[in-house]
Amino acid sequence: MKTLWATILAVLSGFFGVRSRKNAERAPLKLPYLIAAGVLCALLLAALLLALARYLVSGGGA
Repeated sequence: MKTLWATILAVLSGFFGVRSRKNAERAPLKLPYLIAAGVLCALLLAALLLALARYLVSGGGA
């Protein structure tokens, strides 16, 4: 579970571009987990942006 959490944090910090070299060297990440977490986070971000756009276009934000 600790490796999963470290992988998710690495992906999220990579999305924002704030991952330090110290954290990158410290966390042993496995490539398949990193790819899966990246794809999952990208899909969640796309779904969130789509939902927000639909809400704003429908007049919910006015």
